[in-house]
Amino acid sequence: MTPLDGTDVIFADLDGVVYVGDESVPHAVEALTTASTRQRVAYITNNASRTTEHVATHLRSMGLSATADDVVSSPQAAVKILSTLIAPRSTVLVIGGEGLIAEVERANFRVTDSANDAPAAVIQGFAPTVGWVHLAEASFALHAGIPWVATNTDWTIPVARGIAPGNGTLVSAVHLAVGRLPVFAGKPERAIFDFAREKFAAENPLVIGDRLDTDILGANRAGMRSALVLTGIDGPKQAIAAAENQQPSYILRDLRELSMEYPESVVSQKSGTVTVSVGNSSVTMKENVVKVKRKGSDPINLLRAGCTAIYRSGLRIYGLDVEPAIYS
Repeated sequence: MTPLDGTDVIFADLDGVVYVGDESVPHAVEALTTASTRQRVAYITNNASRTTEHVATHLRSMGLSATADDVVSSPQAAVKILSTLIAPRSTVLVIGGEGLIAEVERANFRVTDSANDAPAAVIQGFAPTVGWVHLAEASFALHAGIPWVATNTDWTIPVARGIAPGNGTLVSAVHLAVGRLPVFAGKPERAIFDFAREKFAAENPLVIGDRLDTDILGANRAGMRSALVLTGIDGPKQAIAAAENQQPSYILRDLRELSMEYPESVVSQKSGTVTVSVGNSSVTMKENVVKVKRKGSDPINLLRAGCTAIYRSGLRIYGLDVEPAIYS
């Protein structure tokens, strides 16, 4: 079976999965275009700086067929939460970019950027232009005890030049100033996944992401199957070390493998040694030691075998001795 068998809706992350900066990830556009002939393809993103139409325009420029309706954003989920916390048409202090402002206005709230306007709540998301002045306004307003909603907790974001600080760092700055945390809407929280499931009436979705701590954790919390694609933030070493609630259903080298037969992990045990074989690769695990038994012809299958052995053991990575060839 392939990862797509039985899937009715694909929820694909963007940064590190479809593109990095202005460049598409190799094979992503072709793979998603092919998948769209069988499944509905939607895009689920924590990026709060752009509107859903801007995201769709970006996707179309890369050759994908996408509309704003195909995009689920953390601002949408955040505003849905916000609407349960304050009265309709309230004034909201918005810290973030155009994408967040547009969703707040679409919900008929009044937008302000000043604590002097006595806002009923603060909503915070990432934008490259957010600076000390904006964080200070949030702090001034929040000291009054009003609700605070944040789009996401991503510590980092992949950009064309490398890895940059994400919204989590900005939220942390305000948190240190006010002594409390916001309600979070985006990945890895369930809110954005439940919003997406409801919007697309998805019964058996597949979440594709490049981050264990947001995409995969969030999918697991929402009871959705997940695929970690090794084209963004997290690589083989992180996959091996995944905490129990961050372990993916599938590990993919790139999105071409969505439509390829996913190899079965064959597990056997003898004299206290567990052997896991995937394709013609295999590893052994005895107590806390994980070794290569047969390297095989494809490194991704060796990684999959190693992950299966470790995930089944229930042991955490800091207590294991793993041969580096498995994740290198």
